[in-house]
Amino acid sequence: MITPWEVSEEIDYKETMEKFGIKPFKDILNKLENPHYLMRRGVIFGHRDFEKIVECMREGKRFAVVSGMMPSGRMHFGHKMVVDQLIYYQSHNAEIYIPIADLEAYWAREMDFERTKKLAVEEYITNYIALGLNLENAHVYLQSKNNVVKDLSLRLAKRVNLSEMKAIYGFTGETNIGHLFAPIVQVADILHPQLEERMPVLVPVGIDQDPHIRLTRDIAGRCKEYNFISPSSTYHRFMTGLTGGKMSSSKEETAIFLSDKPSKELRKKVMSCKTGGRETLEEHKKYGGIPERCIVYELYLYHLVEDDRELMEIYENCKSGELTCGKCKKMCYEKLVEFLEDLNEKREVAREQAWDILK
Repeated sequence: MITPWEVSEEIDYKETMEKFGIKPFKDILNKLENPHYLMRRGVIFGHRDFEKIVECMREGKRFAVVSGMMPSGRMHFGHKMVVDQLIYYQSHNAEIYIPIADLEAYWAREMDFERTKKLAVEEYITNYIALGLNLENAHVYLQSKNNVVKDLSLRLAKRVNLSEMKAIYGFTGETNIGHLFAPIVQVADILHPQLEERMPVLVPVGIDQDPHIRLTRDIAGRCKEYNFISPSSTYHRFMTGLTGGKMSSSKEETAIFLSDKPSKELRKKVMSCKTGGRETLEEHKKYGGIPERCIVYELYLYHLVEDDRELMEIYENCKSGELTCGKCKKMCYEKLVEFLEDLNEKREVAREQAWDILK
């Protein structure tokens, strides 16, 4: 079972797509005039009803994008690709909604509200602004402070029963009632933009959040009095951690954080991470590397190389054995330093604005 709070280190994306009816994103890619590079490169691999969003983007119709955050640690590069997508949709005139899941953090992670708010501002919202997302016209809110969302969640709660919640999330008799109710608040987060104006809503997520999408679509269909449009969704791959497995805020050795500064420790992380290189330099030059298994190449693919031609050159040089792992890691570290130095300057400017947003 894949849930928003527990996911296997290795996911069979194809099997999961078939099991839950997620469509391949590549089948709709050619309908987009200017797809995001994460779409072109297959990082965004699946969707539900994205056709509605394509129509809005083509015809200039209004649509909303909802992307929640549950601040439980420092923001790393795995989180960054969500912001990259929000920036893309904002450039296509989407209304951006960013719920901060402080109620879920309290119920599911035992985090107090002040700590959650501080993390949300100093790590997440600050980085969102520094990365280029315009939050002046966006809807950023704490779940605990949004009375519209809380009221809607109470009304929607009667549309689902305990057996269904157990089947979707695997809840047991040990689950506290707050944790049990948290997904209903998420449903309200996703649907409430339509209370003011009925319009398509997109939720870009990792596959672990699909239970929320399925529940929301089911509940939306049952609420005839609201006439909700069922939300659309896209699914992106998880970033691999530097040591393998999933990149995680709770395991510092697995992640590169957006607040990291150039240092010996950061260089050591990059130079010691897993690659797709062969066991010896001789074998690497003879047989070539395997970029599909390389975490350094994944950093290029997801974040550090925007130009597709440059990325293909790195890929081919690795496959041919011309580009060795040592040179590749050194190049990766240099690109990281350039990115982080620029981002850290922007973070200093963004921090004050971030606190103003949640006043």
